[in-house]
Amino acid sequence: MHLDPFELHRPTTVDETVALARTYAGRFDYLAGGTDLLPNYKMHLNLRPHLVALEDVAELSGHSLERLGAMCRLADLERDAELATAWPAVSDALAEVATPLVRASGTVGGNLLVETRCFFFNQSYFWRASLGFCLKADGDRCHVVPQKETCYATFSGDLAPALLVSDAEVELAGPAGRRTIPLSALYDLAGDGIRRTSLAPGELLVAVHLPSHARGRRGRYLKLRVRPAYDFPELGVAVAGRWAEDGRVSELRVAVGGADPHPRRFDELTAPLEGSRLDDARRRALGEEVARLVRPVHNTFLQPEYRKKMVAVYVRRALESAERTSPS
Repeated sequence: MHLDPFELHRPTTVDETVALARTYAGRFDYLAGGTDLLPNYKMHLNLRPHLVALEDVAELSGHSLERLGAMCRLADLERDAELATAWPAVSDALAEVATPLVRASGTVGGNLLVETRCFFFNQSYFWRASLGFCLKADGDRCHVVPQKETCYATFSGDLAPALLVSDAEVELAGPAGRRTIPLSALYDLAGDGIRRTSLAPGELLVAVHLPSHARGRRGRYLKLRVRPAYDFPELGVAVAGRWAEDGRVSELRVAVGGADPHPRRFDELTAPLEGSRLDDARRRALGEEVARLVRPVHNTFLQPEYRKKMVAVYVRRALESAERTSPS
């Protein structure tokens, strides 16, 4: 495998970055940590002739308990003890991303926007050519669910579910200006494995904002994968909430990634539980309801039926673990 030639651009401000996006519209990719993009380029997956490197854009760096710059390295956040106390589900998710070497290069923005994955997409050019290309790269059909309209590649980031249960917002910059939206609105639930976000052409993720009202919720992120030391999630479940002294839950959030083309939060299932005690029966029922709503397909290592069943198990385990932790 090798990298084909491309032109590298190194802006130093957000305005310069957006100007380059306008100039090379449709012919560029943003380059953050490169831990996913560059291996995909070596596989000849959706190559672009221009790469816009983000590491010199100062506004994208730095972090606090309220703001995570899009170019923050995951390893730097993983070592922040204050962040772990304030946002335990996020801390769990940081530690679960790939390997220490990948986390040293990988970034917050890159993980939130990481490419969706599928057996038939994440392969070498020669492997894909021998089978026949797919909707997501060079072809016109899906091999997972045979048809020519919808891509079923699966969301493969770890941070999104944990940030979703933290009520995070994302700051975006693009040719039309700046905007801040809930993280949940970043993902286009009406789209598919190709059209998976609501980003406008050339729009850049600048930072993640963490609201003070959600800080200190008890939280957990649990990840199912084949090889615990490396793999992308076959399933990722995040929960966060607050429990009163009498055991009643006053706030509750549950989000799932790795099972569909988009990460998703399930407020319609958790809101009715606020004010009640989460006994084992309620935790099991909630897990089963979440599992009923996800739609994994056979495009990763583990069978979709198993992944679907494990959604219910992981929701229950994450809730039990979060409730046992001490409030911060």
